[in-house]
Amino acid sequence: MPAGSGKSGGRPERPGRAGRNFMSMDVKEIEKIMEPEAASRGCFIVGVDISDDNDITLTIESEEGTVTMDDCVALNNAFEAAFDRIAEDYSLTVTSAGLDQPFRILKQFLKAVGTTVEVKFKGGKKLTGELTGADETSISLRHKVREVVEGKKRKELVEHEDTFSMTEVNSVMPYIDFD
Repeated sequence: MPAGSGKSGGRPERPGRAGRNFMSMDVKEIEKIMEPEAASRGCFIVGVDISDDNDITLTIESEEGTVTMDDCVALNNAFEAAFDRIAEDYSLTVTSAGLDQPFRILKQFLKAVGTTVEVKFKGGKKLTGELTGADETSISLRHKVREVVEGKKRKELVEHEDTFSMTEVNSVMPYIDFD
């Protein structure tokens, strides 16, 4: 983000739509204000993304179950009550974390423990298996690999449980099986 004069509460001013100046929205401030609102609906914030034009996407996930349209509407209304749309000159989208999106925060990994996930590694390797654990630095995965087994003519599926450093992992997302 371009640096500004910081005259208004330490937040930089930027040229806005049609050449107007507006306040740059602050991700940390949005999270601080909106997290209790999300928690009151049984949800948590996965991410806040802000474009150069102050187009804001607030991504949420349910603590248990799924995000409902009512959750999104309630958080949209709470956001609009907390932030002045005219002064901030923003547009807002409240959305759920999609099944086709990689996990972004530890809470998503912890929620997914015991479910099947697809792990993409740096270098292109992929593994699908059950997420058995996660922390800030690593994930544990129970998965099957075709291997040569002594005394057998063909490779067989052998189950492994391995821990992988997050530095090796490119992304982890829910695995969707259409069978």
